[in-house]
Amino acid sequence: MAKKGNRIQVILECTEHKDSGMAGTSRYITTKNKKNTPDRMELKKYNPVLKKVTVHKEIK
Repeated sequence: MAKKGNRIQVILECTEHKDSGMAGTSRYITTKNKKNTPDRMELKKYNPVLKKVTVHKEIK
């Protein structure tokens, strides 16, 4: 019998892209352990539209 894990899939969205007013969005999908990190994740990822590394926050 398979054990149900604590890992869930989350979507990370760029915070700077919304404020810039440019078309499109930069989103990444990743997984996290909801037991170890119950609050929202924040990672620095590459935004291809802005062509730089920006902060991406977890969205619901």
